[in-house]
Amino acid sequence: MMESTWLWGILGLILLAAEMATGTIYILWFGVSALCMSLALLIFPEMHIGMQLLMFGALSLSSLAIWKLHYRKEAVNDLRIGQSQGDEIGRVGTIIESVSRKQNGRIRFAQGVMGSREWAVIADEEIETGTEAVITAIEGNALRVKRHTSQ
Repeated sequence: MMESTWLWGILGLILLAAEMATGTIYILWFGVSALCMSLALLIFPEMHIGMQLLMFGALSLSSLAIWKLHYRKEAVNDLRIGQSQGDEIGRVGTIIESVSRKQNGRIRFAQGVMGSREWAVIADEEIETGTEAVITAIEGNALRVKRHTSQ
């Protein structure tokens, strides 16, 4: 019969291979825990099988819980491929179709923004035609704007 050290090591490598195949990150912690169990059995070779399973479960669940607490999925802004992040924020244009909370409008820029001079806009306030507005965010295919105040 194979030694427990080798069994835990092989299980750990199989789980790590499964993680590399799936890319879920969840299986990673079980594979690392199995490899840690293999290392623990090198130090304490007479460890009872019940204690091994208990330690494996505790290591797996605690490492998974710690990872989940510290993992922050950040919004990926891939909508502007090839554009510098945030360069458009703050640009001022003229509203050519009025915009309000309930109705999208349009804005025109003297120089193109992201390849176009006119864009659909959304706003949290009512902005009339002919008023200058400033870009505050890019949301999908529309620009979020607010009334431009001269300073």
